[in-house]
Amino acid sequence: MSTSQPIRKVEEIEALKHYFRYDKPNLRNYALVCLGINSALRISDLLSLSWKDVYNFAEGRFRTHISTTEKKTKKNTQIALNKNALEALTIYKDSLPDVKDADCLFPGKNKGKPLCRSQAFRLLQSAGRELHFENDISCHTLRKTFGYHAWKAGVHPVILMNIFNHSSFQVTKRYLGIEQDDKDQVFLDVAL
Repeated sequence: MSTSQPIRKVEEIEALKHYFRYDKPNLRNYALVCLGINSALRISDLLSLSWKDVYNFAEGRFRTHISTTEKKTKKNTQIALNKNALEALTIYKDSLPDVKDADCLFPGKNKGKPLCRSQAFRLLQSAGRELHFENDISCHTLRKTFGYHAWKAGVHPVILMNIFNHSSFQVTKRYLGIEQDDKDQVFLDVAL
């Protein structure tokens, strides 16, 4: 079994978003990808969200943060919703006829139930193959992509460790595939 990798190329991230927005339009999947890449939430936490977690119905506006308890760690976390996540959620919400606060954010085929993890995996993997991505993608790819690009943008390792709830930076480096990138760069730089 291979370990999922982050999407390293920004062009591939944009292609994946474009795929679900325009090529094979599915705004639920588009919002799932955008929120997944911009929140670093595990797929189990993403799929358990309801509309009230991202939208304040009393005030008629999107929330600035998602407040949730992570299923795996049981830790409370707050995630700021950035402009890309908010834009995707807005487009998605505007496409739906009637949204209620308790409705699943990412509904599956069974009424009132969220999209299942295996279906989320299949839709991402299928899109990655159709787009001819270098690596297979999975649900975990979304979380890892956030971390990889945060690292490349200069986010301090301690902050990434905290976001991912890792015990050491070595774990975070392995998790993001940075360790292999570092090794690859040595071989590319030492051109004898």
